[in-house]
Amino acid sequence: MGDGVQNETVFYSKAENYWREVEPTVDGMLGGYGKISNIDIDGSKKFLQKFLGQGEGKTGNGCALDCGAGIGRITKRLLLPLFNTVDLVDVTQEFLDQAKVYLGDESKRVENYFCLGLQDFIPQDRRYDVIWIQWVIGHLTDDHLVEFLRRCRGGLRPEGLIVIKDNVAYEGVIPDDVDSSVCRELALVKSLVTRAGLTIVCEEQQMNFPDEIYQVHQLALR
Repeated sequence: MGDGVQNETVFYSKAENYWREVEPTVDGMLGGYGKISNIDIDGSKKFLQKFLGQGEGKTGNGCALDCGAGIGRITKRLLLPLFNTVDLVDVTQEFLDQAKVYLGDESKRVENYFCLGLQDFIPQDRRYDVIWIQWVIGHLTDDHLVEFLRRCRGGLRPEGLIVIKDNVAYEGVIPDDVDSSVCRELALVKSLVTRAGLTIVCEEQQMNFPDEIYQVHQLALR
């Protein structure tokens, strides 16, 4: 079972065109579900703080990477409060331009704004304590997701962590023709993680989201 993507060029260009038309606001980033942002950030913080700290096996708080960062919702609320510096990567330049406004004074602790699709992004070797990948893996084909995760592994500092937080389908792969993405069942996501040479060290379902949206799971990888 694969992602079902027939034409990669069309798959990626349709997604870029979709996001170009989205308002650069929190509500726009969350597809009209801006009301869930606080619940989402609280769940992410509880999950991530299990790994941060001093001592053997703990993840440092030097630098984090926000993948598919949009206007910096996660950077502002989750990553900047926990890390010294943050880099953002997103395919839409308008979102990154707005991030500099949205983040306010804290934007001085953002070192890089990369305007690239994740299929083309190469993290700097051993730069990041945490690479946070939320609501964006559906915009990558299976092969490109595996390749991206492999590159992320090379971008981690010792005891660094990759976190995927995303929608999961009940069964199979569900395409979304509107934003040109796919939603994969959890077993498939896990198999792609394994293909990338990574191990799942913790997994949790995000609770208290509206019933009408997909289940959302968080996976911590090393």
